[in-house]
Formats: sequence, structure tokens, C-alpha cells
Amino acid sequence: MADFLMPSLGADMEHGKIVEWLVKPGDYVRRGDLVAVVDTDKTVMDVESFQEGVVAELLVDLGETVPVGTPLARITQTPAEVGAPRHEAPPPRAGAAAVAVTAKEVPPIAPPVRHLAHRLGVDTARIHGTGKGGAVTRADVEHAVVARPSAAGRVRSSPRARRLAAELGVELSAVSGTGPEGTVSVADVQRAAALHPAAGTAGAGAPGAGLPAPAPEAPAAGPPAAGPPVSLEEPSEARERVASLRRAIGSLMSRSKKTIPHYYLSTTLDLRAAVDWMQSVNAQRPVASRLVPSALLLKAAALAAKEVPEVNGFYDDGGFLPSASVHLGVAVALRQGGLVAPAIHDADTLPVDVLMEQLRDLVSRARAGRLQRAEMADPTITVTNLGDLGVESVFGVIYPPQVAMVGFGRVLEQPWAQNGMLGVRPAVVATLSADHRVSDGLRGGRYLARIDELLQKPEDL
Repeated sequence: MADFLMPSLGADMEHGKIVEWLVKPGDYVRRGDLVAVVDTDKTVMDVESFQEGVVAELLVDLGETVPVGTPLARITQTPAEVGAPRHEAPPPRAGAAAVAVTAKEVPPIAPPVRHLAHRLGVDTARIHGTGKGGAVTRADVEHAVVARPSAAGRVRSSPRARRLAAELGVELSAVSGTGPEGTVSVADVQRAAALHPAAGTAGAGAPGAGLPAPAPEAPAAGPPAAGPPVSLEEPSEARERVASLRRAIGSLMSRSKKTIPHYYLSTTLDLRAAVDWMQSVNAQRPVASRLVPSALLLKAAALAAKEVPEVNGFYDDGGFLPSASVHLGVAVALRQGGLVAPAIHDADTLPVDVLMEQLRDLVSRARAGRLQRAEMADPTITVTNLGDLGVESVFGVIYPPQVAMVGFGRVLEQPWAQNGMLGVRPAVVATLSADHRVSDGLRGGRYLARIDELLQKPEDL
């Protein structure tokens, strides 16, 4: 038997709160299966299992906040691994047969499909899989959602969406679901809350949250009543979350400046070759798949980090541990305030198109609070890009235990002199904040110079 512990989802994480269990006692889990949703001071993340076996017991209740390292659940080994008689199945639910928990009898199901089933409240043990070897497929889960009986007037929605709707005072019956077969998702609830702030709604969690209750019939005479004013005030819980996020970031950055001897370098990168190549490629593509300069900058930063290992890794236990992989952290501003820096894994090996797709997906999930543990726990170097905000240069603070942060500003047309000739070229200021315990200006300068060299041959990125 092994304990599933509250993981550390970042250097500054001290505790986490369980906001959703994706498994229950008796469920069979494999390594990598999502088992819980954890709320940290920064964001909400999906957490996967590191063990394979049967969930014997959940040790932490929903809404409970516990320190990192606290046992969250107990997972027993599979009978095949220990050679013991098979575990007894959990007591059958009303109207359902008991579910055997041996690996052989559990229907095969991929982690994304299992996550979808939990999100939609579907019991996979009751599904007859139509995939290869009896595997439960996404279509099987969606069919089960359609086929399951529902009470009159009940809105099809995920458990998390129902909880959020209750917190925000949103009437699910008034929300248009965008999930399978019209299922109301968390994003649908958030969108409804943003479009229709409440005004004295019964059951609403705070002023300005949720949907207004049905209005009484207007009187026959008199001018039409004005609609409820739109409140710009955030719910108290949201304000406290932003304040908590700010405190966490401030504490971490303060520790970084106190313990890491920063040095800073900057250079202006000539982007004429990169922009010309990008424009020629984009001319042959539909708008949705066109490249943007950020994708080229991120790929060059990742490749250069692979070649200059002193900027890629961790300083821990009094020494530097270079990383064999480049997991590129990308600073993402959150809508409610603050930022997170989840990782694009093995960014140096990804084609530019794939890297850009993963960047879009990462930003979307970060702002929706659906990041995964590994994306927050293992960035080896972080990039911040404030060019979209008109910032020309940014000098970041290193995110410990990393040893470097790269900054990119706005791409601007600038006067450029070369070989006695003056012209105008697109350019961007690149900066490096690095740890003097690991590298110096020579290696840092080499890193920035290598980014410049790579961008002169964009077709090779």
C-alpha cells in the first residue's frame, strides 16, 4: 500500500486545497491518470497519480487545505503485482453490481477519457467499452451521458460546474452548455457570470456574482425600468484569491532577490530575416495557422538554452544541476491578476508550429485553471514576453530554483546601420537575468548571441 501525497507544484507552494476528486474508493488507477484537482495560491491544477493500483481510501475531504507532503489517498498494489488474492470489490451501489477491482476486470480507459467521464459525472464501471479490447472510448462516455436518466428539469452539467454555479449564484437552466450534448462546463458558468452580474440575487455568493433572478412582470403603465447596474466589484473570495496570489508572488520574488546574485544583460535582435521568412510562410496558410514572432523567439530561446547549459537547470542544495531537457516556462498573465509560468516540455525539440499550438493551449488552460502538476513543477528556464503590452524591454526576476529568465519586448521598426548603410528593420530587445553563482557575463552574452544567430536562419528553427 502506498500513500498519494499532496505534491509540490512549484518552489513557492506550501499547501494546497482539494477542490475535486476525480477518483473514488475502488477505482483502478494507472500512472499518469488524473486523480484530483488542487487549488494553490496561484492556480488550479490537475494532479496525476505516480502509482498504479486500487484507490483504497480518500484521506482528505473536498475543500480541505493541507501542507505539501500530506497523504491525500491510499493506493493498494494490484493483485498481479503482489500475487495475493484479489481485493474485495467495494459494496455495490443501489441498482448496480459490485465492481471488481482487479486490473483484469477494470475496463481499459485512457487518462483523457477517464478525466472526461469524471468531469461529466459518468461511472465508467457501468460502461460497456466499444474500443479495442473492450476499452472505453470518448464516444462511449458521451453516449452514456445522453442515455442516462435525468430528473425532470435537471440540467446536464459537470460536478465542478454545478459547485461553481452555486458559489456564483448562476442558474444552470439559463446557461447554454458547450460540452458534449449541451453539457454545461465550468467555462460556460464563468462566461454566464461575467455577462450577467447579479443584483441582489438570492443565493449569490457576493455582490456582482451570478445571474439575476427572473424579474417580476413589469407594471402596465410607466416607463420601463432600467436594468440592474453592472458591478465592477469582484466577489470577496476572488479578491482574497488575488491578494493571496500577490502575497505568494511577492514572497517568492523577495526570496529570489535576497538569495540569488542576479546579473543582467540585454541586446537588440535583428528580426529582418525572421519576419521575412515568417511572412512568406504565412502567405501560404489560412489565418488560423499562421505563425507569430513569439513562436520564433521561444524556439530560439529553447535551442540556445540547450547549447548553453549554464542557463538551463536548477540551483539546489548548494550546487547547480543542469537539465538534460529544456522545459520552457512561459509567463502567463491571469485574468484575475497575477501570473503563472507553466512549462512547454522539450521545447527545443518541437517544430515551430507545434510549439505555437502548445503555447496557445497552455495559455488557455492556465487562464481556465486547468494546468497539470508537471507543467508547474519542472520549468528549467522561463521566458517573459511583454511585447503585446507595448513594453520595449523587460528585466525579470529569476524564479527559484531556476537560474535564468529571458525577456522579450515589443517588435519595433528601428533604424539599423550596417556596412555604412542606414535602413529600417524590425527588431526586438532581448534581456537575460541570470544567476552569478552558475554563470557570468561571458556565458550569458554567449546565450543571447546564440539566440540572435538562430534567428538569422529561421527556416532551420
